[in-house]
Amino acid sequence: MTNIISKLDKAFDSRVRLGIMSILSVNESADFNTMKQLMELTDGNLASHLKALENIEYIQSIKQFIGRKPNTKYVITELGNTSFKNHLDALEKLIR
Repeated sequence: MTNIISKLDKAFDSRVRLGIMSILSVNESADFNTMKQLMELTDGNLASHLKALENIEYIQSIKQFIGRKPNTKYVITELGNTSFKNHLDALEKLIR
């Protein structure tokens, strides 16, 4: 018998990481403040989850200035996109 949860990616066990990946998979990019507002998170909570996803190369940060203000936006990587799609496929199989 096949283990039905073996295809789930542990990187997405957290609802915050799942939310980050969901936002980035349907948008070209999203900045820190937008994600913070959409998910109603504190700076520290969001930053720690973003860093974890960056460390496994599922997302990439792009630092820039808008006017004189620093801005960090995030994009999903090809590896992150593939991993997230595989995770969603595994979830669909699990609920069927």
